[in-house]
Amino acid sequence: MNFSSKLLEQAVLAFSQLPGVGKKSALRYALHLMDQPKEMTEQFTADIGAFRSLLQKCTTCGHLSDTTHCDICVDHRRDRQVICVVESIRDVLAIEATNQYFGVYHVLGGIISPIDGISPEDLSIDLLIERIEKSTVAEVILAIRPTIEGDTTSYYIAKRLEKFDQLKFSIISRGVSFGGELEFTDEITLGRSIQGRLPYDPNVMINT
Repeated sequence: MNFSSKLLEQAVLAFSQLPGVGKKSALRYALHLMDQPKEMTEQFTADIGAFRSLLQKCTTCGHLSDTTHCDICVDHRRDRQVICVVESIRDVLAIEATNQYFGVYHVLGGIISPIDGISPEDLSIDLLIERIEKSTVAEVILAIRPTIEGDTTSYYIAKRLEKFDQLKFSIISRGVSFGGELEFTDEITLGRSIQGRLPYDPNVMINT
């Protein structure tokens, strides 16, 4: 693709770095911005800049937040006795979209995957243990993708939390297909999976 302008080429390159955006779509976005009032384009770039520089992760659960604690963690209406453990921020957004879960979350930041060089120490498992030690938690929902790596992560977490006798462990029901990612599961199926969660049995999970 030949450009008559180096600035246009740089804008297209910037847009094309986004997931799922090819060079043609990137060019369309760049030309669209060029056709907008200058003030609109300046506001757009300012918003993106603020998003990148000011957005942070909640120090409690790891979800995205404008401040040190996210809206979910500070919401007094949420049930803090139930923690839903997820792999990523995308999973929090997917579950929240179902309007079927009213507890709090804990974002691991990934799953255990030796082939990818991700060990338990790379995840926020120790922070999860600290949260449980400092509060009254009755249930931990292991809402982690149903794959070999995901099941291994769930098993590891359950073993680390065995010392908390009061804890009930559960997993989302397998309406979510094996190998599927939560963020791509439709809201009805995911909502029903949360509502129909099952008691967690590590032996069944690993042997599945």
